[in-house]
Amino acid sequence: MSEYLISTREIQLYYADTDMMGVIYHANYLKFFELGRTGLIEDLGFHYVAMEEAGYYAPVYDVHVTYKKPLRYGDSAFVHTWVELNDGIKTVYGYSITNGNDEVCVEGSSTHIIVKKANFRPASFKKAFPDWFLKYEEIKKKQ
Repeated sequence: MSEYLISTREIQLYYADTDMMGVIYHANYLKFFELGRTGLIEDLGFHYVAMEEAGYYAPVYDVHVTYKKPLRYGDSAFVHTWVELNDGIKTVYGYSITNGNDEVCVEGSSTHIIVKKANFRPASFKKAFPDWFLKYEEIKKKQ
């Protein structure tokens, strides 16, 4: 049984990302989750573009975010991403966003399903992308 894979990406924080309190605006963390998720997928040799070219999308079905410590403009920040669950129908990605002192600022998860582009009907990830599914099985966090 292999250890689960955690992909890490540095986040560039811009002044425009802040709110009137001088902290990173809460909705921007969803963009950071996407940065991490896309990075993980690329680390494994897959690409969303290829999924779309094959006639599928992977929309967000559900998202959870817990804010623990604010990030501010000028801070260093990193998004750490892994696969929590991969059951052939849905995939749950886990996220941890840390600052330059390795303090957890945000934790969360997003659930994604696969749908056909033509009609937006759900499809089996396991059947549509068997190699991708098997790679997720290999690297996912063991419960």
